Amino acid sequence: MAIECLILGAGQEVGKSCVVVTINGRRIMFDCGMHMGYLDHRRYPDFSLISESGDFNGSLACIIITHFHLDHIGALPYFTEVCGYNGPIYMTYPTKALAPLMLEDYRKVMVDRRGEEEQFSSDHIGKCMNKVIAVDLKQTIQVDEDLQIRAYYAGHVLGAAMFYAKVRDAALVYTGDYNMTPDRHLGAAQIERLQLDLVITESTYATTYRESKYIREREFLKAVHNCVGGGGKVLIPTFALGRAQELCMLLDDYWERMNLKVPIYFSAGLTVQANMYYKILINWTSQKVKDTYTTRNAFDFRNVCSFDRSLINAPGPCVLFATPGMISGGFSLEVFKQWAPCGGNLVMLPGYCVAGTIGHKLMSAKVPAKINIDRDTQIDVRCQIHQLSFSPHTDAKGIMDLIKFLSPKHVILVHGEKPKMAILREKIQFELGIQCYDPANNETLCISSTMYIKASASDAFLQSSLCPNFTFLKLNSGLDSDLGDSNTRMEPMLRVCDDRVAQGLLTLQKNQNPRVVNQNELMTTLEVKTHEIKFAHCCPVCFAHSETTDMDSSHSPLNKSSFLLHLLYVKLSREFSELSIQDCHHHIQIKSFIISLCSKEQCSHRTTVGPGALDAPYFCCTWFLEDEKIAWKVISFMKNLDLSHS
Repeated sequence: MAIECLILGAGQEVGKSCVVVTINGRRIMFDCGMHMGYLDHRRYPDFSLISESGDFNGSLACIIITHFHLDHIGALPYFTEVCGYNGPIYMTYPTKALAPLMLEDYRKVMVDRRGEEEQFSSDHIGKCMNKVIAVDLKQTIQVDEDLQIRAYYAGHVLGAAMFYAKVRDAALVYTGDYNMTPDRHLGAAQIERLQLDLVITESTYATTYRESKYIREREFLKAVHNCVGGGGKVLIPTFALGRAQELCMLLDDYWERMNLKVPIYFSAGLTVQANMYYKILINWTSQKVKDTYTTRNAFDFRNVCSFDRSLINAPGPCVLFATPGMISGGFSLEVFKQWAPCGGNLVMLPGYCVAGTIGHKLMSAKVPAKINIDRDTQIDVRCQIHQLSFSPHTDAKGIMDLIKFLSPKHVILVHGEKPKMAILREKIQFELGIQCYDPANNETLCISSTMYIKASASDAFLQSSLCPNFTFLKLNSGLDSDLGDSNTRMEPMLRVCDDRVAQGLLTLQKNQNPRVVNQNELMTTLEVKTHEIKFAHCCPVCFAHSETTDMDSSHSPLNKSSFLLHLLYVKLSREFSELSIQDCHHHIQIKSFIISLCSKEQCSHRTTVGPGALDAPYFCCTWFLEDEKIAWKVISFMKNLDLSHS
């Protein structure tokens, strides 16, 4: 069986995460995001690749949303209310609470303020969220008879989760976005060891190894303090949920310690609502926040207040958190236009900026610079631009640590930049020995999966499994030189091994359950006779001429055969002490390998006659295929054996 993965978004790019996975006949959509850098058809995933007829209810078993960021949920109301999907949607409780705020804020920015064509309405958002089934962490949800899912804590943002999905014997983990290191307000990702065929992981920072969090925090605080100390204004474009709370906690604590009076503002509305949810959903935050909750809620900021639009051009320094992040539109873009021409101001970019956004253009800009906002607007940028990675995404080390811990059979990289993903892919394959892929958008991958068959066993097979399979190994310790007594010889020790190998055949018959039987049962059922191939070889062994002459004159042929076989048995027992070798008087036996003295003058199993072998006695060897390795090992020893001094 195979797991089929259709990459509808975040393939070799960051944006519109959407992966449709078919696992043992069940089709799951993981995330349904939009691309923040596009306003054309590239904004949403190409849903027609799921079903050309538009029958999405018959095509999908469920949708799973990992967290509330728009690049993971932004297309969901459009898919459910415009495209017509009415099936189950799963996400965590915090995601269900916060997603409508993010979606409505985006709709207002794009439609009410920028006048763009409406993709979905407020009513659509409400109806979409009514279809959502909220889940707890580590709660196993039985979607249908075969499909079960389970959420694990991912860090990243409040309510973010990795999702485990299993259909019969095939299983995978889709990580969404995650963070392997804790920060001030959220803990690190947590997941248990699982038997997995596939891990689909984000790779935003595929080649980045971050420096210490404390070094980044110190640099951030220094840059902000220097700007406001010089009378400048600091714009921090950030999404309302996640980095806004993290950086507000950092600044609020610093302002208290330094006794600063410069105002810190939130852009009014969404962030105020978001902070309320953070206070309510305290159990999803970091351990430090939970431990101090009884004395003080970490989200009750003493030095942070709401911002009014009339303050945009007010004199004096300030710090402003404005949405959305990446300066992709909305209030952060409005403020940027006013503050960017002043060289004393600072724009602090605290996270990843998607290609096509103003934030992404600023990352590579050399101030002073001209930045095109749209076709008709160009901004003269003279303010300071500072980027620090306070991103809630894990870095390259975190990705490698997670994959090493989970040890899946296959890995698919999504949500990253193409050249960096290629480097990480090679690293995973070389260092971890795991097959890794980085498909582009709209590509389909087929991954082999595990399949277990439940089978009954016949009484005869079970009985054969219970029979002992003894082997006797002689351990010849030789002289006990450690004791310094050359006349003392240790008695040979005998080690008994019971290597029971149940050899059976799996039978599949029409209208019957799979069944394991032994070979004889199958032969009887099929009414066929057993056919075995036996191999033979005849080779000489050199003995002392005097011994063979004496034997010729004083012993009967039968005694001579026993004598020579015994001499050979002694030599073989010393050379192959790990094998169970039996002296059966008329022949030597090692499993199916049998050695006997050849009495024929012209034996058909003799291939070549070496020098000095004309007068030597010949031994015929026979064996079955399963013992061929042992047979040729012993025959090779016999051919080179010289018993002239035995």
